[in-house]
Parts: sequence; structure tokens; C-alpha cells
Amino acid sequence: MEIRVLARRGTSIHEIARQMGCSRNTVRRYLRDAQAQRYGPRAPRPGKLDGFKSYVEARIAAARPHWIPATVLLRELRERG
Repeated sequence: MEIRVLARRGTSIHEIARQMGCSRNTVRRYLRDAQAQRYGPRAPRPGKLDGFKSYVEARIAAARPHWIPATVLLRELRERG
């Protein structure tokens, strides 16, 4: 992390905060805690079409080699709820 590099070079906390665009307390927290900057993987969020995904894929596969306009798919999905 760049904050640690700047601190090792002897840059003051005030100057690091100014360069990084964050508060001095944030800089202190990153320097104090080695795990502060690490984020875990996020769980995928459900999408609006997750319930209809199998229907849409089957509908597109059935129409090959032609394509189905998105407006037609939207109308069909609205009819299905």
C-alpha cells in the first residue's frame, strides 16, 4: 500500500493524508492495523432477471440462428410476472 511506503520514507502523517486525500485518522488506522486495507470477497448480489434466466436462455436458444428483439423478450417476461 502506498501509505506504508510513504511512512517508511519518513513522510509525516499530515503529509500522507494530504497526498492521499484522506483524514489523518485514516492514515493512522492503516499504519496501525495490517488488515485495515484488505477487503474480503463480496457475495454476488441477486439480479432482477435471476428468476427468469433459464427461460431467457431457452428462448434465445430456440430462436437460433435468428435473434429475438429485447422488446419481445421484455413483453414475454412481463406476461410471466
